[in-house]
Amino acid sequence: MRPVAVVGAGPYGLSTAAHLRARGLPVRVFGDPMVSWRDHMPEGMLLKSTPAASSLDCPQPGHTLADYCDAAGIRRLVTDEDIIPVETFIAYGQWFQRKLVPGLERVRVVSVERARGSGGFELKLDSGEAFEARAVVVATGLSGLAHLPPELAGPASGALGPAAPVSHVYEHHDLGRFSGKELIVVGAGQSALETAALAAEAGAQVRVVSRGRGRVAFGAPPWEQPRLRPESPFGRAWSLWALSYHADPYRFLPDPVRHHLVRRVLGPLGAWWLRDRFEGKVQVKEVQRVVSTDVSDGAPVLKVLTHGGRTEHLTADHVIAATGYRVDISAMDFLSPTLHTHLTTTRGTPCLGPGYVSSLPGLYFTGLPAASSYGPVMRFVCGTQFASPRLAKHLAAAHG
Repeated sequence: MRPVAVVGAGPYGLSTAAHLRARGLPVRVFGDPMVSWRDHMPEGMLLKSTPAASSLDCPQPGHTLADYCDAAGIRRLVTDEDIIPVETFIAYGQWFQRKLVPGLERVRVVSVERARGSGGFELKLDSGEAFEARAVVVATGLSGLAHLPPELAGPASGALGPAAPVSHVYEHHDLGRFSGKELIVVGAGQSALETAALAAEAGAQVRVVSRGRGRVAFGAPPWEQPRLRPESPFGRAWSLWALSYHADPYRFLPDPVRHHLVRRVLGPLGAWWLRDRFEGKVQVKEVQRVVSTDVSDGAPVLKVLTHGGRTEHLTADHVIAATGYRVDISAMDFLSPTLHTHLTTTRGTPCLGPGYVSSLPGLYFTGLPAASSYGPVMRFVCGTQFASPRLAKHLAAAHG
């Protein structure tokens, strides 16, 4: 029997595979478990999400973050005031994989193409194997989606990478390399603010440059959250509750509205616990926009326009762009040109129908690439609770 292929072994890939296997479907899962979290998040990072919003969904009981803590003999992480070290979350994901997706294949999918005559897909692996799958689930997470705006990706970036004058935050795991150096971090979200704090604690002189309306701010601690609103993994608000638990209607909103909400809901905001580590340790420069980036004697120079209308030049030894991630199907080069041609997209993202299926029957997308169809919940681990059971149900009915 032809298997279902799941491409990716992060939270969404592992959760989806667990649901598919619970339905009795043969599944092959490809990837390095939790690789983006392990290699592309800064060492010492703490998760912004609460424990209730940080479990990978599966149909079998006993596999939550709290269950992992019990199994590992560490302090349980269950209340909104408990803060999750990234190392604990990585270990939890790897434990989840060993228990529920034990046959994970640590190889890379090189290409996915329509199989002739069968209605399935032909996959080629970097091991040299080729096989046919009845359906394919793309769950590749943040890989290839780091967004460097044009004003930062000019001559300063050169050959992109952590050693270039300008790099993306996704490229940094060890911030200790900036000890004793001047560092600019562009952005005002949690990624920017925590990267800045960690680099400062590692001995760097750090300045955060926030743009436009992205002013540096921090959320309220749990004990100051309003109590007379419904709870959701994101916080207490009717809108967040709807986006968390009733995401199906989201894909019927007008295209501009969907894309706007994905960007703006729970936009740039530091975690409540980060404020004390940030204020007084990191400089902040709020500007209208970054105009361009140049290089002088091997060091980056940012040309910025201030809110007062003046042009200034900011220098440092290095610039880290904490400028987010942008889905672009064209960056998924393992999908064949034929699939790219026949996929219906909007602003580079796949248009998904019920059950997370794309315009090509049998090809599914979950995680961040599904956000433009199912909303901001798909940007977070807690989105597995909504996506994985629905995707598995649709796939089993269509291809079981």
